[in-house]
Amino acid sequence: MTSGTQGTNSSAETSGSGDIRRSAELLWGTGARPSRGPKPALSLDRIVEVEVADAEGIGAVSMRRLATDLGTGTMSLYRYVPGKAELLDLMLDRVQTPHEDPVALGDGTWRDAVATMARETLALYQRHPWLLQVNQARPVIGPGALASMEKMLARIKPMGLTDPELLSVLIMVDGYVSGVARTRVYEQEAETSTGMTDAAFWEAQRPSLEAAMATGAYPVMASLSEDTFAPGFDHFEFGLQRILDGLDVLVAARAKR
Repeated sequence: MTSGTQGTNSSAETSGSGDIRRSAELLWGTGARPSRGPKPALSLDRIVEVEVADAEGIGAVSMRRLATDLGTGTMSLYRYVPGKAELLDLMLDRVQTPHEDPVALGDGTWRDAVATMARETLALYQRHPWLLQVNQARPVIGPGALASMEKMLARIKPMGLTDPELLSVLIMVDGYVSGVARTRVYEQEAETSTGMTDAAFWEAQRPSLEAAMATGAYPVMASLSEDTFAPGFDHFEFGLQRILDGLDVLVAARAKR
């Protein structure tokens, strides 16, 4: 796999698959510190880096690779982190830490907050495509993830929904955004691995598709306007606005109770 491709269709890594208690201790800084031995030459902050994963995918991350990049021995890393599974938990929490900017989710309505949250989540997946390779069904919650959820829930609390429903809003939006992000990453990977642009790929199929349309077997497809598949239409924003419209209906109905 070439540098820059993420391999999102490879076997997923799984959060929370290591020593859960140890991951939690490292995330919250509650673990016992060694009282003997030489003074640590590294820090947990230096060890938990995401650059390799960003560039080459999570599969490229290993304790040996990390030790080489840090200029130290692999065994010395185990003084800080038990293994890759716990390192992954730390990496996930780091990238989910929210911005310090208090207006990052906007100053307007809950609708503004949800829209901004969706756009920021899409940007997060684009900065760190390896997140799409990780099974996060059972995450180990750290300060970054908890602060992010606190921030999101605080902004959408005025919706007037039940607490489970508020959580469901976050799950629904992330599901929509991750689907869009995965498609974009796949498109990028396809172009990188084949050397063929998206436009060239579809142009190569034009003769076959035009012949198919001429048979009359696909009347609806043949009747579509020429700009139907044009790249200028923002499918992400269209879908996002429809989600918000649906939530508007629910919020308005609850307000009448």
